[in-house]
Amino acid sequence: MTLPVPSPDAAAHSQRLHHAIRAEIAGNGDWISFARFMALALYAPGLGYYSAGARKFGAAGDFVTAPEMTPYFGRALAVQVAEVMALSAPAVLEVGAGSGRLAADLLLELERLGALPERYEILDLSADLRARQRETLAAAVPHLLPRVSWRDDLPEDFSGAVVANELLDAMPAHVVAWRENGIFERGVSCDAEGRFIWVEREASGPLRDAAEEIARQCTLPPGYESEIALPVRAWVADWGRRLRCGALILIDYGFPRREFYHLQRGRGTLMCHYRHHAHPDPFFWPGLQDITVHVDFTAVVAAGDGAGLDLLGYGGQGQFLLNCGILDLLAMETPGTPDYIRATSAINKLLLPHEMGELFKVMLLGRGIDAPLRGFAQGDQSRRL
Repeated sequence: MTLPVPSPDAAAHSQRLHHAIRAEIAGNGDWISFARFMALALYAPGLGYYSAGARKFGAAGDFVTAPEMTPYFGRALAVQVAEVMALSAPAVLEVGAGSGRLAADLLLELERLGALPERYEILDLSADLRARQRETLAAAVPHLLPRVSWRDDLPEDFSGAVVANELLDAMPAHVVAWRENGIFERGVSCDAEGRFIWVEREASGPLRDAAEEIARQCTLPPGYESEIALPVRAWVADWGRRLRCGALILIDYGFPRREFYHLQRGRGTLMCHYRHHAHPDPFFWPGLQDITVHVDFTAVVAAGDGAGLDLLGYGGQGQFLLNCGILDLLAMETPGTPDYIRATSAINKLLLPHEMGELFKVMLLGRGIDAPLRGFAQGDQSRRL
């Protein structure tokens, strides 16, 4: 695949990040874990992909998320958010709000439903994205801006709905190889010309424990390589002490463990996104591309369970949105109009199994909620975890 060449300014920016990562590698015995490389490539202050000023979302960016495709995603999701708030507290915390499009759509639909939160908080560490979120909200819901605030860290105590759309896939992940002579962590070093290369070391500590557990549960032939996202587990478990009553609404692409570590995925799920091109090279122009891994939802529910959170539902995005009434919302449009045609095309992409309907999953973890949730009225796949 031939990828677009960055502008001179973008290339110079990437080179600055490249030098910063090389310096960290040199200062750590000529090796860092891939999780650390991914963290630097995405979040290094002022240099990482999500910390610098390049536009990432939408047609002008590197990828299009569901909220950027159509407001019907947020409008349907609002039904589930409203139900969680009714069973807990009238508050929403969105973690990783992207362009702010989802926040705007949620607030507009919650207003229409008569279920506005008393406060809508956004946690996003990128100053660039915060500015874009403010612009989006000021244009779409200026009358609701007094309800919106930004925070720098997770709250010590929270009740209400926590929304995380395509957040977990961008958390740093370790890369592991199950070899004939043991379990190895694949990390990053530099060759004589300063280029990033893969170098393996024997896995140890919690990473080795996790890799051994996966090997006991799944059939992994020698040479199998994949990812283990320990930060995802830690983030979910941390909510065990923070969430008083409510639910985490987690939406991302991924699989139950036995599907994640399937024989057909013997080189893992690591994928990069650059100007609407998907490719597998994480060392390509660091800082200019997104780096993601799919989510092991079995690990997510295990981390939540160990922290005292209940599994409230799990299933494909398509069925979840159908349960939340996305087609009822579409029926409000006039058939045959340009708006209806555009909405139908986008909704099909959200729902169809061969598009986003099954690749993307929705999981709710919570505390203090005993009632069945509308998003899982049909098609709950919790048994597969």
